[in-house]
Amino acid sequence: SFSDFEYAGKRKQTRRERFLAEMDQVVPWTGSAR
Repeated sequence: SFSDFEYAGKRKQTRRERFLAEMDQVVPWTGSAR
């Protein structure tokens, strides 16, 4: 259903946000590069 797809999309986005946050800690310039 659409709800399942939307939930999966939010979950994937959350994982991506966490990855970007970790990259910010490892490589400071990543934050300003976005």
